[in-house]
Amino acid sequence: MQTLRLTPDADGISRASALLRAGQTVAIPTETVYGLAADARNGDAVARIYQAKGRPSFNPLIVHLPDAETVATIAEMHPQAQVLARAFWPGALTLVLPLRPDAGIASLVTAGLDTIGLRVPAHPAARALLRDFGGPLAAPSANASGRISPTSADHVLSDDGGLNGRIAAVLDAGPCNVGVESTIIGWIDGRATLLRPGGIPAEAIEAALGRPLIRHDGDPVAPSAPGQLTSHYAPNAALRLNAQPRPGETHITFGRPGPFSLSETGDLTQAAARLFDMLRKADAQGRPISVAPIPEQGLGAAINDRLRRAAAPRD
Repeated sequence: MQTLRLTPDADGISRASALLRAGQTVAIPTETVYGLAADARNGDAVARIYQAKGRPSFNPLIVHLPDAETVATIAEMHPQAQVLARAFWPGALTLVLPLRPDAGIASLVTAGLDTIGLRVPAHPAARALLRDFGGPLAAPSANASGRISPTSADHVLSDDGGLNGRIAAVLDAGPCNVGVESTIIGWIDGRATLLRPGGIPAEAIEAALGRPLIRHDGDPVAPSAPGQLTSHYAPNAALRLNAQPRPGETHITFGRPGPFSLSETGDLTQAAARLFDMLRKADAQGRPISVAPIPEQGLGAAINDRLRRAAAPRD
């Protein structure tokens, strides 16, 4: 596709918002880095983020909101989170909070977890777009996976790790003034934990809380927030991959109809959007699960990566 370069005036904001409502991806400026935004409620749109970035696995994505009040519709805000929100939002801080069951967020955003990373950006263009769009935007950095994060629209459109031709538009508001990703704070066993260093110093967060942060590097299984690793959603049932169905199993199909079909037409974008919901639906049957072969190409590589992690031996 041709990637449009939009200006952050009323017309550009309106065009970017219309593209997002249509399920497209748009690179947007924040004070940290440019993010690749999509409607966080639309699984197909979120899958296009992974497709554009060539992301190797379905890591949790940070969701951007226009204000702290909107957080209450998506996640549970406990007292420490409220303290940090008052101190640092809008700003370069992401809070990982318990997801509300009725939040309406696509499961691909959280990678099947019951928590969600939320941020209220300070950049005026991002805030204007969020108000105009009127909903939550999932937005990891707007660069090819594994490449340098972009701090300008030119970086987003560059031939070296950029996304020109892979996304609908970039909202060009000049260079980012922070230039590193947001700091991520979560809570493990009720204790505030630094999950990723970023644009707000840990010392400032500790001062606001009046207590030290726990440092957490995670384990090598899968990330619960961008920039760190920990255990992830996997079904309770045993999981067989690249499999033909056996009696007594719940079989997840691909490229054919069925009650547990990732995509009847073999559409990898649709399969990615349905993956975590389908795993939960299959697991609820209380039987071993088998999954049909999925092509190891495009988003299929990411789908298979996540399935292999879910099927890995557990202690």
